[in-house]
Amino acid sequence: MIHFIEDKKFLGMMRREYSDIVNRLVQNINKDNYLKVEMQMVGSGGRNLETQNSNQPVDLDYNINILHINGDINDCKKIKEYVRKQFNIALKSKGWGDCKDSTSALTTEQRQFKEGNPTSFSIDVAIICESNDSWYRLIHQKTGIFQEDNWIWNEGQDSKGLTKKVNKIKKYNLWNNVRNAYLNKKNMYLKRRDYNHSSFNCYIEAVNEVYNKYFTK
Repeated sequence: MIHFIEDKKFLGMMRREYSDIVNRLVQNINKDNYLKVEMQMVGSGGRNLETQNSNQPVDLDYNINILHINGDINDCKKIKEYVRKQFNIALKSKGWGDCKDSTSALTTEQRQFKEGNPTSFSIDVAIICESNDSWYRLIHQKTGIFQEDNWIWNEGQDSKGLTKKVNKIKKYNLWNNVRNAYLNKKNMYLKRRDYNHSSFNCYIEAVNEVYNKYFTK
């Protein structure tokens, strides 16, 4: 069963470690003239949505949100490769190895702290952008031959108006409802063995469920 991480000391240590790395990534990108970005944990800034499946390693999901680009927003390959190289620079500065390019994220190696909780953890960084009030995630469609691969923007299902919905939910202090819905959905897809249903999609579904329950007649 998936549960929220309750070891506060371990959670704090992880947050310091991965926040430092991702902050370095964002700073490196924003010093350049190609992209302007901000970081988000899945769940609009985290909001205590870090989860773990039983005692298995923890995957920490981050989004790099593109705010501006000096170039073609649809040149997805260039964007992904640029962020990957910048991520490796940030990782190297903290003694980590290079990330791996998966379909929907850049994934680090697993790490453990030398003291305290021995649970392994890694960081997944997805690249997203908002356009016409909907959210899109950069996807690397792999064929087995790199030269024949495709890179596309994939619209999050039912993500229209997501930002406005999140703001309204927070305004009425309903965020714990989103947390519970998010956890329920993660476990639902785990039971179904649907391993392709991302945290990003679970988050969108949880926000919509709470918003529709309280604000849609």
